[in-house]
Formats: sequence, C-alpha cells, structure tokens
Amino acid sequence: MPEIIEKSNAFLREKYYSFTHSSGLPVYVFPKKLSTTYAIFATRYGSIDNCFRLAGDSEFTRVPDGIAHYLEHKLFENPNGEDTFTRYACYGANANAYTSNTMTAYLFSCTEHFDESLEILLDFVTTPYFTPETVQKEQGIIAQEIKMYDDHPFRRLYQMMLEGMYEYNNVRINVAGTVESISHITDKLLYDCYRVFYNLSNMMLIVCGDVEVDEIDKICTKVLKPSEPIEIIRENPDEPASVFEPRREQAMQVAKPLFGIGVKDTSIPSDPRERMKKNAAHSILNNVLFGRSGEFYNKLYVEGLLSGQFDFGYEINQSFAFNALFGESSDPERVYERFSECVANAARDGIDREDFERSRRAMYASMVKCFDSTEEIANYFLSFRVDDCDLLDYVDIIANISWDDVMNVLREVYLPDRYALSIVKPLE
Repeated sequence: MPEIIEKSNAFLREKYYSFTHSSGLPVYVFPKKLSTTYAIFATRYGSIDNCFRLAGDSEFTRVPDGIAHYLEHKLFENPNGEDTFTRYACYGANANAYTSNTMTAYLFSCTEHFDESLEILLDFVTTPYFTPETVQKEQGIIAQEIKMYDDHPFRRLYQMMLEGMYEYNNVRINVAGTVESISHITDKLLYDCYRVFYNLSNMMLIVCGDVEVDEIDKICTKVLKPSEPIEIIRENPDEPASVFEPRREQAMQVAKPLFGIGVKDTSIPSDPRERMKKNAAHSILNNVLFGRSGEFYNKLYVEGLLSGQFDFGYEINQSFAFNALFGESSDPERVYERFSECVANAARDGIDREDFERSRRAMYASMVKCFDSTEEIANYFLSFRVDDCDLLDYVDIIANISWDDVMNVLREVYLPDRYALSIVKPLE
C-alpha cells in the first residue's frame, strides 16, 4: 500500500484519505455510510487549454477550440465496439461526463457492484480509441449540439457576457468550440491531447461512499498502467482589468428580454486558501446584496423590473474570476443602472452587519448540509481540488470570514469599468 494521508475536520466530524497510486494517479477517498457511492475520474483539462507545451518543449502547441469536449465524447467508444453506458447498465450504475472551462470529469453513482463499476470507469477513460472514420462521424453530432447551444437564449446570454468581459483569456471560448473549429479536429490531434492531459499525474480519482481505501487501491492496481509524471505549461495571456466590450446584445426568440451582468475580477490570489477566502466573501456579498430577501431584488420585483427568473454566482480559479447576475426584465438597462447604484451605495456606506452575519451563517449551514450527500461531497470536493483547494478548509474559512473581508472584496472588485452587460431581446 502507498502512504495514506488522513485529513479531518474535528468540528464537522468529517474526514477523507488521500494517496498517490503506484501508477501516479492521485486518489481521494471520502468514507460515508450512505446507500449511494459516487466516483469521479477527472483531468485538469478544459476548454481554456487550447495552447500548451510540456516542460522542455521550446514552442507552444495550439489546437482547435472545443477539442477537450470532443475528446470527452470520443472516450466513451471502446475498441471492441461495446457501448460504455451498456457496460455500466449491467451493474445498475448511472454514468455521465462533462467538460468545463478547466476540467473534464467522468462519473458514476451506484448502490451495488461498486468494484465492477469503478473498473469500467478506470478502463474506458484510460483506453483511447480514435479512427478517422469515427472522428468524422462525431463532427456532425457535436456540430448539432453546438447549433442547439447557439439557439438557447440563456447559453447565448452567458457566452456574450464572457466575450464582453474578456479580450484574451480563453474562458471567452465556447466549451464545445464552433462548427468551424471542430472541423479541424483529427484522430491524431485527439491522441496528442490525450497523451498530454490524460497523463495520470494530471488527473484525480475521487470516491465518496461506504468504501475502503485498500479496496480502491486494489482496483486501481488491476486496471491502471504506470505513467511518468509530466509538467504541462499552459498559455496564460495578460488580461486587462477593465472589460473588453461593456455591452453586447442579440435578438432571439424570447418573450421578454434577458440580461446578464458580469463583474470581471483579475485580482486572483496565487495562494489557494486566499482564493477560497475570496470565493466565500463574494458568495456572502451576493446573498446580502442580491438575495431574494434583500432590498435590491424585492424593490425591483415590486416595480416589475425583475421576475422570479433571477440568479447569481461567483467563480474563481487560478486562470480567471468573475461574478455574474442573470435574469429576465422588461428593461435590462434600468436593472443595470440599479445594480450599479446598489453596489456603489454598499461600497460607500458598508453592508448591514446583521445581514452579513445572517448570510454567513446560512452559507455555512448549506455547506454542512452537503455532507449528507455523496454526490454533493464528491462534486464540491472536485471543484476545489482541481484548483488545489480543499473542501474541509473552505468550511472553516466560511466560519471565520469577517465583515471587513467582504467589504474589501466589494471595494476592490466592484468598479464601473469591470462591468459587462449582455442582453437577449425579443425578435422584432
């Protein structure tokens, strides 16, 4: 057995174990006496990784946009022609996969036959099989998916917001790419990207459920082949603090205008714990300023400027960070004005301390509640781990964050030249 490290949180009475398997794969096991076991096999490879090189290489390699998502689709094909989902179904497991800006994840949940399902997961992800014929066939399928996304109003709204905020950062690129960009993807390019980003040292396995560490280690040993660690250097272009294009608009088939307000944040801490602290501060600030019980939402709702279709969220990692608000309104421009007034007043006067404490406690309770679900634990754990952060540390950060921490974030990030407005309006 490899060296096993235990990480625990005494207050939560939660713990997990981590080890590096002999193959080079980092493994995290979160034991929970629950009926469902959840496993995720992920790689730090997302849509932003279209320009990279290995340590020792003199030049960067640039690949077509959307190739990480394309690769995710293709890995479900097996050399013997057997469908991966059919393999899972034999053991009653539910499987899925997704590609984001920063990672690709393959997952399953089950109530029995865990060992067999984990073998399938590790096997198909580490057995790439691409041919010119199958790659060409997939282009039509993914092209239809891209067109479907382009016709989806909220997806277009989100994409326009990113394109308005960012000039150079690859987060502005659609995760699936474009119909034109995927036409340049070949089986050779897929294998080249696979060899770089699906190196086990760039991946991780997260298992949450009623399982034992030595059980996981044995299954990994049975399926995985050792791989030499590699160092991937990713292109990281300088990005201005101000937004690229403050306003974007498109007419689509919607009954009422939709809006997206993006707040660009280029002040990203290099320390993972500081990134988690900033994440927590933004989340609390969002709830205080824009929550359903707050003045902003309720006033605009009464005035008919906001409907029940309103949401917000902050995202941060090593590569990019932003806050976003989305909703439906008869007058998006007026909502934007009121948003600007709201944050300016809060920065000048300070947020209510009781509202801050109430929001902090609610956020803490919500995070504690997630430990009742293997799915939530595994997915939260992955979202933090892929950014070199830790879920158990995040809960402590929420417990200890201060009013001053939140106010510092408000005054540092919420500046008018960091705002981008995107609008999807009805067809005339």
